Amino acid sequence: MNHDIYDDNYIRTILRSVRTMAIVGASPNSIRPSYFLFKYMLERGYDMIPVNPGQVGKQLLGKPFVASLSEIGRPIDMIDIFRGPEHVMPIVDEALALQPPPRVIWMQLGVRHDEAAAKIEAAGIKAVMNRCPKIEYGRLSSEISWMGVNSRTLSSKRAPVPVKGVQRMSLERQSFGGGSTDAANRAAQNANAANKG
Repeated sequence: MNHDIYDDNYIRTILRSVRTMAIVGASPNSIRPSYFLFKYMLERGYDMIPVNPGQVGKQLLGKPFVASLSEIGRPIDMIDIFRGPEHVMPIVDEALALQPPPRVIWMQLGVRHDEAAAKIEAAGIKAVMNRCPKIEYGRLSSEISWMGVNSRTLSSKRAPVPVKGVQRMSLERQSFGGGSTDAANRAAQNANAANKG
């Protein structure tokens, strides 16, 4: 598989099919990216498991920390590695020893380990590198675009604050690149017409 670019359907299928995610390197520090990811995915209904040996005995948003993947004691659909590339292979080895093994091993932004990805795929498991499930979920569900990010419009005006919380979008939505243009609108209309007919 080409790990330089992923097809949207590959990522969408992963995010639709997994329910249990173990986050290796999860942090209870509310300014850490792993905390944001954990909170975001938890709020979207995923069963999140924080893995960090330095935090055992504590909880992250009501979920108890475990020291290692082997201590989880139940099936895990996806493992998200929030550690540097030098720590990836031992985590992958531990993940591959789990029974049953996970269906996906995901490496966060900035984490790429081609040898580990080859080993993961040789075991029949999907691999993703240098991506964030939170960002991918937001992009594919259009939550990011809905909030004004990725609109391709620069403005000093603040976006209006939602009156009743943040709208939750679904991964079932079609993805169309770019902001609102006549061409994008025509493409969306054509896709909707094709789906109806």
